[in-house]
Amino acid sequence: MRALTRILMQYRGPSHGRSAVEILITIVPFAGLWFLMRLSLHIQYGLVLLLAVPTAGLLVRLFMIQHDCGHGSFFRNRLLNDWLGRAIGVLTLTPYDFWRRTHAAHHASSGNLDQRGMGDIDTLTVDEYLSRSRLGRLRYRIYRHPLVMFGLGPAYLFVLQHRLPIGLMRAGWQPWLSTMATNLAIVLAAAGMIEAVGLVPFLLVHLPIMLIGASLGVWLF
Repeated sequence: MRALTRILMQYRGPSHGRSAVEILITIVPFAGLWFLMRLSLHIQYGLVLLLAVPTAGLLVRLFMIQHDCGHGSFFRNRLLNDWLGRAIGVLTLTPYDFWRRTHAAHHASSGNLDQRGMGDIDTLTVDEYLSRSRLGRLRYRIYRHPLVMFGLGPAYLFVLQHRLPIGLMRAGWQPWLSTMATNLAIVLAAAGMIEAVGLVPFLLVHLPIMLIGASLGVWLF
């Protein structure tokens, strides 16, 4: 174990050079594929949807970088981690500071049945499920159905739920500042893109990316 610890310690600290490369090889292909999808609207929409899959994969990768920023592990400097995480949060529709707090709570309580409900997917024990009414069981089964879990659920989570600090509504001004500032930045970024490419092209290109990316992200969790 001592030898293994010594080996692992070599990889404990982040490399700023490697971090910068990881950002570039994610954001540049993401932007390139986005505009290639925009150009493909003049050819066939099926091609747009096909290109949306790898583009959504890159969006998930951006979320993974945001995740590492939230753990303070992407850069050595906390401010760099936080501001990169906030910037990526505009693309992933995830308010960074609010999400970081709920995600930390999730890590602190993961596996503790008495502290479920923050940053995780609702999961009942067998006894809890059996103690519910027929309607309660049906609601739970619908909630856990793949069409909801990987279809409607991700769209609701990223597009609607993240617009408010759900779970921390009464936890002071910081969760509200995080969500409202992110919402404002999303509106400004979307307005700029709509001004550049038009409303309908923007929706035809970006909605598939967001929906596929959200489903992939929830599947990972």
